[in-house]
Amino acid sequence: MKRIYMDYSATTPVKQEVLDTMMPYFTDIYGNASSIHGFGQDAKRALESARATIAKTMGTTPETIYFTAGGSESDNWALKGVMRANKAKGNHMITTKIEHHGILHTCSALEKEGFEVTYLDVDSQGRINLADLEAAITEKTVLISVMFINNEIGTMQDIGAIGKIAKAHNVIFHTDAVQAYGNVKIDVSALNIDLMSISSHKIYGPKGVGALYIKKGIRIQNIIEGGAQERNRRAGTENIPGIMGFAKAAELAHENLDEHIKRLSALRDRLAKGITESIDYSRYNGHPTERHPGNVSVCFEFIEGEALLLSLDAKGIGGSSGSACTSGSLDPSHVLLAIGLPHEIAHGSLRLSIGDFTTEEDVDYAVEALKEIVHKLRMMSPLYDRVLGGK
Repeated sequence: MKRIYMDYSATTPVKQEVLDTMMPYFTDIYGNASSIHGFGQDAKRALESARATIAKTMGTTPETIYFTAGGSESDNWALKGVMRANKAKGNHMITTKIEHHGILHTCSALEKEGFEVTYLDVDSQGRINLADLEAAITEKTVLISVMFINNEIGTMQDIGAIGKIAKAHNVIFHTDAVQAYGNVKIDVSALNIDLMSISSHKIYGPKGVGALYIKKGIRIQNIIEGGAQERNRRAGTENIPGIMGFAKAAELAHENLDEHIKRLSALRDRLAKGITESIDYSRYNGHPTERHPGNVSVCFEFIEGEALLLSLDAKGIGGSSGSACTSGSLDPSHVLLAIGLPHEIAHGSLRLSIGDFTTEEDVDYAVEALKEIVHKLRMMSPLYDRVLGGK
């Protein structure tokens, strides 16, 4: 049976060049980077070279990059660290209703500590209103956190404009760029970003490693205490093999970024057009152009997303009904509800995300499979039967 992976927004395979880069750091250069002997210093030099590589990809300097265990840790650190460290200034932060749960659940935890959070609405395409953002800022606002690209519907926010607003009001600006990093160009200085979360496994690197960019001068508390690693800010022996793999993946992602964006965007548009033009009662979610180059989010009326996913899997196609972290839930996506979709349509959602190993043949196969599956599922739907009967 043909097997096609279309869930790159959930995770990506590790590229062979990345694995080859990692292997020596398991067996040959295995010292602890905190040790002063030669074995440790070999690891230390590798660690700092990786830090410099990551920094270069986002237009910053190595001392602003701190390695973590992934995007969720980076999000937790950014929000909890900044809010707790800046209590003297205020207790208010602003985010959106469509953030990843790494942000939303952290905000909930902060609210239990007494902090106040404003959750901005989004329009039908998933973008915030900049006037609403500016109006939400008060004298007690410490932090704005808005994701760069939404993980479910692929919509990209106007990060540059948000950064300007934050800077004008002397408010710290964090963005969760886990879906954006390696898929769009990012210059943290030009965009006025103060903190940014990124992750390795979204760009063909290993799982369990990420980073947080922290602009010089930002007040932030530690959330992991212990040793003096990461310049006394994030305790724990560094995962050198993972970090080296992350750096290699970042290097590869940014070597041909323009071509990557062009190729994926063409495949994405081919997939979206094939689905929406050949299947009635289908809806393309998110912004039509300002979006992730590899994300196609659609909703099909009169069917359930769970049945759709199982049927796709039976044909060898791996997709998602929403974000990877909540794909096992029967609740409709909070993102789809936030853009105004009713529950019955949100339940019929599908996210197909493509990547470097996706081909035109894969896309066309997926479209044909979906046409057959949607038709078959609708034939079992009493609601669709009523539509066919003109009721």
